[in-house]
Amino acid sequence: MNLFALKEQLREAGILISFTGSFSHSIIEELGTAVKKYLESAEIQKTAMMDVFSVYIEAAQNVRNYSERRREAGRTDNDASIVVIARRDAHYRIYAGNVVEEDDKADLGARLDRLAALDKAGLKTAYKEQLRRERAPDEGAGLGLIEIARRASAPLEYSFTPLPDGRAYFSLCIEI
Repeated sequence: MNLFALKEQLREAGILISFTGSFSHSIIEELGTAVKKYLESAEIQKTAMMDVFSVYIEAAQNVRNYSERRREAGRTDNDASIVVIARRDAHYRIYAGNVVEEDDKADLGARLDRLAALDKAGLKTAYKEQLRRERAPDEGAGLGLIEIARRASAPLEYSFTPLPDGRAYFSLCIEI
């Protein structure tokens, strides 16, 4: 492998940080520290810096939480997850990807479509409604995607790539 060529491809694509593999709490924390230090040195607006950092954390936690639920169900795809932070022109983009079950695809797509249709006020209302919603003890708060959409400067973009085993690879792009 030619690492110089790979480094140049990453630079040309604007990729600042990329992690592929199994996301644990400690890896998310360590990468979060690195992201924060990079952003502090990049001389960007404080609000943009906090948005990029917060969206990275939410995206990485979503990937980790979904992968953890799949592991509990007997599925393992430890090397299938990825989170990338890139800079294009005046915007940062956070990309997140992981394998999803076919059964989860429709619900996830519908949730993302609903969020994409909301303006900032609608997202704020959705966030407050989700906070008040009753949920089972083992269920998460469900605020991650809403918080990501609230911090994004453009509607969330997503896709599902079919996999040979009947599952799909979910890709999400968030622009800040």
